[in-house]
Amino acid sequence: MQAYLDNSATTPVTMSVANKIQEIFIKDFGNPSSLHMKGVEAEKHLKEAKEILAKLLKVTPKEIIFTSCGTESNNLAIVGAAMANRRTGKKILTTQVEHASVKEPMLFLKEQGFDVVFLPVDDRGVVQLDALRKELDEETILVSIMMVNNVIGTRQPVEEVASIIKESGSKALFHVDAIQAFGKYEIHPKRMGIDLLSISGHKFHGPKGSGVLFVKEKTKIKPLMLGGGQQNGMRSGTDNVPGSAGLAWAAKECYECLEDNTNHYMLCKKLLLDGLKNMDDVVINSPIDETGAMHIVNASFLGVRSEVLLHALEDVGVYVSSGSACSSNKPGKEGTLDAIGCDRDRADSAIRFSFSDLTTTKEIEYTLEQLNKLLPVLRKYSRH
Repeated sequence: MQAYLDNSATTPVTMSVANKIQEIFIKDFGNPSSLHMKGVEAEKHLKEAKEILAKLLKVTPKEIIFTSCGTESNNLAIVGAAMANRRTGKKILTTQVEHASVKEPMLFLKEQGFDVVFLPVDDRGVVQLDALRKELDEETILVSIMMVNNVIGTRQPVEEVASIIKESGSKALFHVDAIQAFGKYEIHPKRMGIDLLSISGHKFHGPKGSGVLFVKEKTKIKPLMLGGGQQNGMRSGTDNVPGSAGLAWAAKECYECLEDNTNHYMLCKKLLLDGLKNMDDVVINSPIDETGAMHIVNASFLGVRSEVLLHALEDVGVYVSSGSACSSNKPGKEGTLDAIGCDRDRADSAIRFSFSDLTTTKEIEYTLEQLNKLLPVLRKYSRH
């Protein structure tokens, strides 16, 4: 048997998404910038994709920009917003637990003379709102906070953050990395006070190499890619019609079954947590209250290095991810587990389990069975 529990890394495309992509690759393969009928056919797919996403997000199609991935979306949002608004101020706020595709652009901007502040988090990974209030000022041009943490699954209070920004009188733009949240939660950026929102297709059964950036109308950002002027000049380059259409189709499928999927995620999470709690020397790193996402569980298996356990599980057909993404020797790049106060043993033995709507309870049960078999053996050898 196999158990794929690394869905926060990537998900398989569904058959209907694959069929949609194949149709465009083979039949409607034209360049949407071309004026002939083949171009018109391809452009129709792009238009339909934007309309699907706009309806789901409750925004307008012109506020949707297709990108190559979540990383590009984050870079465009952060660097683009910073460069467009640098005359207003140079202060940017983010957190200590952001994905590398946010951290690295922030460090780049720091090199360019921007004042980047990494806000602290509590032991659940939740941003400390008092620190946000303290740092917000008239120089602040951007706040970037992820919706769901990719390592431990912490859900950030993005609506409360948006309210704090507004109440402070700051004109700062609010960017949210929703890469681990989209397809799992209802997200309406305008209603939530979000100006920029990043999405990645392959996290919810869309194709790799596809992404979206929502840019609220009248939000000032500078394009990072220049050339043919596609997408109103905001993202030049030949449009990825199959990827964009596949992403939108996958999003539509996810949201049509959102309530059922939510119940399924909760069932899988409870089953896994109940099993882990009965094991010796296992520490749950993910929040177990309402701040914890329903599809991510991070746990430390004390006495066994995460890479060792990961490959031992792989040998029996269980696929998970190492939860230790730390880099303590580089300022501003501390990992999530460091930021929430994990000691070295706990961080070095962390494993992330993540579900999709395709995950079965049998996969969870099989994983727990294999963990119970492997851990005593691995701990016995690790002591020598």
